[in-house]
Amino acid sequence: MNKPQAEPHTRRPPSDPSPVYPWAEAVAPGETIEVAPGVHWLRMPLPFPTLDHINLWLLDDGKEFVFVDTGFADDATRALWEGILRGRFAGRQAGRVICTHYHSDHASLAGWLTGRFGCELWMSHGEFYASHSVHGEVADHEPEHMYRMYLANGLDKPMADRLVELRNNYRRNVVGFPSSFHPMMDGDELRIGGRRWQVVSGYGHSPEHSALYCDELRVMVSGDMVLPRITTNVSVQATEPNGNPLQLFINSLARHGRLPVDTLVLPAHGLPFRGLHGRIAFLQAHHQERLDELVVACSRPQSAADILPVLFRRTLDAHTTGIAMGEAMAHLHYLTEAGRLARVTGEDGIIRFMVPGNGGSGT
Repeated sequence: MNKPQAEPHTRRPPSDPSPVYPWAEAVAPGETIEVAPGVHWLRMPLPFPTLDHINLWLLDDGKEFVFVDTGFADDATRALWEGILRGRFAGRQAGRVICTHYHSDHASLAGWLTGRFGCELWMSHGEFYASHSVHGEVADHEPEHMYRMYLANGLDKPMADRLVELRNNYRRNVVGFPSSFHPMMDGDELRIGGRRWQVVSGYGHSPEHSALYCDELRVMVSGDMVLPRITTNVSVQATEPNGNPLQLFINSLARHGRLPVDTLVLPAHGLPFRGLHGRIAFLQAHHQERLDELVVACSRPQSAADILPVLFRRTLDAHTTGIAMGEAMAHLHYLTEAGRLARVTGEDGIIRFMVPGNGGSGT
């Protein structure tokens, strides 16, 4: 079913007054909605316990169309794609597959789709090479490097063992990823459907995330950089064990916030929304609040594992503990770089963080 492109409904969620949702409900799996001229919204299921969907986009490009993100490589998603490609888009060819970033929900069908249509993969350098590095378990993407990082940051051995058992999901889930690509860089302009779409790079969530913005339509495909309900995962990785991804993410939010106030944001998760500036302000305040809470918690030395209850006020399973550990480290590293915390390594080899001047020796 294809609904008209007019915006039929507006509502505001009780938790965050900023976003305005032109569509009250998501498009059903296997269907499409034209949310702006030539911009079609699809939704595909995800098999993750904490995230059950992803939004994908098809852009009209004359006789061809362009994929923006691909969904997860499972039979359910492939079947839904088959229905869509044999339905409204039957007989049309794809000119390219664009991936905002390398994560499996966004890119694991890139090989399947580019092979089916004989078209190119377009993505940034950082994301293309990250995909191959993670898949090949090279450059400290081997599970043992993550394992050592978890232990060094205070996670108990039984939980660290469980987390390593979950790795490497990427290798299992991403099969046949393209071996060549067309690179995209920040500020590049893509011509799609006679309109200019600008690449807006973002950092912190992934190495070199690419959002797409069309000024003529006042539309941004935001990927995971700006989401309407949930906060974007920002985690320290074993490849950069002392990295400061939260600083990169906050800087990127400010750059995305320079887009016009009336921009329609098309996120990877949640509903399309207006209110980009308000949402960014909310996210900035949210992170600042959590950072302030961590400074209070670190009046005595705390490891990343110790402060999980401060950042996450819910029960964490093995899958979410891995994500939480990365985020905890990201917040602690941000505070250390800002001089609000000092990093100390105990005689037990565990890295802890504390307010400067409260004792201990820095590393």
